[in-house]
Amino acid sequence: MGDRPSPNRLRSTIPSEIQEAIALPIVEDPERLRSILKRSRTVAVVGISPDESRPSHFVSEVVKSYGFKIYLINPEHQGEEILGEKVLASLRDVPEKIDIIDVFRRPEAVYRLAEEAREKGFGTFWLQPGTENEGVIKALDREGRTVVPGICIKTCCQLLL
Repeated sequence: MGDRPSPNRLRSTIPSEIQEAIALPIVEDPERLRSILKRSRTVAVVGISPDESRPSHFVSEVVKSYGFKIYLINPEHQGEEILGEKVLASLRDVPEKIDIIDVFRRPEAVYRLAEEAREKGFGTFWLQPGTENEGVIKALDREGRTVVPGICIKTCCQLLL
């Protein structure tokens, strides 16, 4: 296969510093990304913050506005209400199938999160910009799982749905 990316992994086709500057999700196959979003109903947001200025908060608000059922995960805020939803301690507490796990955690915390995600089951592992962990991305990719690294789900919803 050489240097070609796996079909399970969507990758930006431009350097990250340019992508950040223009804040657009330029991917090899935007139709595939649109398809992931359109067939998904549930999004578990890991690392939600009650602070409205934090990306996890305002991104989740936009994702919810597109009709997704969101589950908010943060053990530090378990039981609190954010965006009208009760915050859960872990992915294990989500009562249904998770289509997208949207990650707002430091890259070093993503290893443990990926283990929990495997146990729970999921459709797509979506790593927000700055959360990417190359080891986890490669491992999930080898397992045939769909991974979207370094692209903001909010922007994708706004541009592709």
